[in-house]
Amino acid sequence: MALNTAQLTLIEQRITNQGPSAAVAYLLWFFLGIVSGHRFYLGRPASAILQIISYFILIGFIWLLIDAFLIPGMVRDKQDGIRQRLMTDMMAHGTT
Repeated sequence: MALNTAQLTLIEQRITNQGPSAAVAYLLWFFLGIVSGHRFYLGRPASAILQIISYFILIGFIWLLIDAFLIPGMVRDKQDGIRQRLMTDMMAHGTT
């Protein structure tokens, strides 16, 4: 059973409202990058903790620079996960 256009539109609207924001992720990266606030926000606590630990041996700052380029992909991954969950829920419940 495929989803109709109205259902797909509803899913995209919910992702826009509930999904992560690249702007917020970058603000967290800029102001709280040393404590990996952006990674916690984007649902990556394991790598956030590893990143914090690595700061103590001075390689974490490299991660901070790399994350400046990885944030858009992490936002897309989080949005795709939300999209998949909503599509599965919608198909299971047959909601419009």
